[in-house]
Amino acid sequence: MNRLASAKSPYLLQHADNPVHWFEWCEEAFDKAKAENKLVFLSIGYSTCHWCHVMAHESFEDDDVASVMKEDFVSIKVDREERPDIDGVYMAACQMMTGHGGWPLTVIMTPDKKPIFTGTYIPKESRFGRIGLIELLQRISAKWKSDEQTLKDSAELITRTLTETEEKSSSGQEPGSKEMETAYLQLKERFDGQNGGFGSAPKFPTPHNLYFLLRYWKRTEDKNALLMVEKTLEAFAKGGMWDHLGYGFHRYSTDRKWLLPHFEKMLYDQALISLALIEAYQATDNKHYQDIAEHTFTYVLRDLLDEKGAFYSAEDADSEGEEGKFYLWSKCELDKLLGEAAPFFIEQFNVLKGGNFVDEATHEKTGTNILHQLGKEPLEDDEQIEQIENSRKILFEARLERVRPGLDDKILTDWNGLMIAALSRGGFIFEKDEYVAAARRAADFILETMRDKEGRLYHRYRDGHVGLNANLDDYAYFTWGLFELYEATFELKYLRQAMTFVDDMVDHFWDEKRGAFFFTADDDEELIYRRKESYDGARPAGNSVAYLVLQKASRYSGKVDYDKRAAELARSLGHSLFRLPSVHTFFLCGTDFALGPASEIVIAGERGKEDTNLLLSVIRDGFHPNKVVLFHPAGLSDEETQELPGHARSCQLLEGKATAYVCRDFTCGLPVTNVGDFAALLKKKEN
Repeated sequence: MNRLASAKSPYLLQHADNPVHWFEWCEEAFDKAKAENKLVFLSIGYSTCHWCHVMAHESFEDDDVASVMKEDFVSIKVDREERPDIDGVYMAACQMMTGHGGWPLTVIMTPDKKPIFTGTYIPKESRFGRIGLIELLQRISAKWKSDEQTLKDSAELITRTLTETEEKSSSGQEPGSKEMETAYLQLKERFDGQNGGFGSAPKFPTPHNLYFLLRYWKRTEDKNALLMVEKTLEAFAKGGMWDHLGYGFHRYSTDRKWLLPHFEKMLYDQALISLALIEAYQATDNKHYQDIAEHTFTYVLRDLLDEKGAFYSAEDADSEGEEGKFYLWSKCELDKLLGEAAPFFIEQFNVLKGGNFVDEATHEKTGTNILHQLGKEPLEDDEQIEQIENSRKILFEARLERVRPGLDDKILTDWNGLMIAALSRGGFIFEKDEYVAAARRAADFILETMRDKEGRLYHRYRDGHVGLNANLDDYAYFTWGLFELYEATFELKYLRQAMTFVDDMVDHFWDEKRGAFFFTADDDEELIYRRKESYDGARPAGNSVAYLVLQKASRYSGKVDYDKRAAELARSLGHSLFRLPSVHTFFLCGTDFALGPASEIVIAGERGKEDTNLLLSVIRDGFHPNKVVLFHPAGLSDEETQELPGHARSCQLLEGKATAYVCRDFTCGLPVTNVGDFAALLKKKEN
């Protein structure tokens, strides 16, 4: 066992018995490199990454490779999910140097952490014009020994270029409706009208594109924007990216038809896609979206829930050394398990005798099938629906006998924040107390366990151990989750704590010189520079979420300083957004909120009483994205009333009836007690 045996990351533990003498990222490793004048070999991946496993089996478990690495390098292994700060810096270097990125990420750097080579998967031996790892290491090591200064000069230039990219001056302009229209047109141009989604293979879900399109539809009444959302969600739910037996979404589709997925399941995908489904349900009243969202929650609460209440990070793509083996079926297996029900199930789920699954490495069919319903019309016959459900249950139970994919059981603050947001929103909209209760337990775990003595957040918990400084995503995502949890429970403690985290985020991550938020805190100095993220990738950028969080904080509290900060954030990132608006779609959701009209709603009433619930039902009905909701409970003392946030303090019941107050941009209309009047007022304020 190497030094990784004492790590907490499941990914690092997978490499604990490698013959490579791995270090975790630590100063001891760099001190050793400096003392012995060796280059540093950095490998970054994550536990559910298929090609990370391939490179590990091929190279890092190989004695010949390990010998070269031990002789000439100090080797460091990093879990990108534990250390997104490290991953972000060197992924930016990789994209700048090679024009692309991905995982496993391979970096060779000087002892002072400056990169001289970056790449992704590298085979053990050279083939098909691709240099092998052994040859690469030998070449770079020889160059370091013969011409060290040239490599140092190159590393210095790369680092300086990275830093200068971060220090670009702001545009001085805030994005507005023009940028929203440009983003829409760019998405429209890339939209795959036949299959749904955007672009060609591989296709990622990027749910924030759908959030933006729903808001654009709401603002402009452009039906094509809604059509793109519905076509894409239909493809998600019918294709191989959806687990038709156990529920939950796989990571992404390797083909343009949404048939062949990468089979890992990530917590953040479940959260973000669920939010898109909930919003689509609100926009269309199509119950199918509610069903898929609730099935997703079923998967998360069944398979990713820790006994302490928070959520695990992911499930692997591989089991028994094969990608997707847990999820694939031969026709013979289905015939045997389902008997007389097999033909109908086989027809509905596009099962082929020769299989439809093509192995990504060999490009050959394996004789097994990905269950999918692409091209099938929804069943309307109750008897047929029941038959499919019975078959699903039989296969699900049979699948439990298989070897499960590996579970990455670390708990991350940012990803849990997303799941808390999704469960809170789903619990409120669908009126499901169990979802809200699950969100509450997860939030309480983080608040009680994943904070230091000063109340600042940690990033990771696993196996009884909490650690790693929180990053911008942790604060922004978790605050978003707490805002959603407050609106689902109206428990004031969650709103108060969220506001504290907003202030912490500003105090420790804000760039006072150029605006916007750094990814790392002001007292985190172990990297070669402090990076900012502006574009939305697989998940929204921390700055994008912070932009919306700041505006909501202003509406909750009535303090315009948060709005001013949000405007400054928008101006500071404009140079990036104006270049390509369609890769900033979550940021543009914040722009939609800023352009307004954005409503502040206060419900004054008695908890659980029918008239209060009727007013809340108006908020549930329809799609109202640009709002915050506050609650003034009946019967508070004067002292308790003063503890309420913002203008909720002055909003009282009228004539003993539950009362709704609708304000827009800090200007309030007359209060109403009638449900119809409230619905009309809310609709009027949005137009």
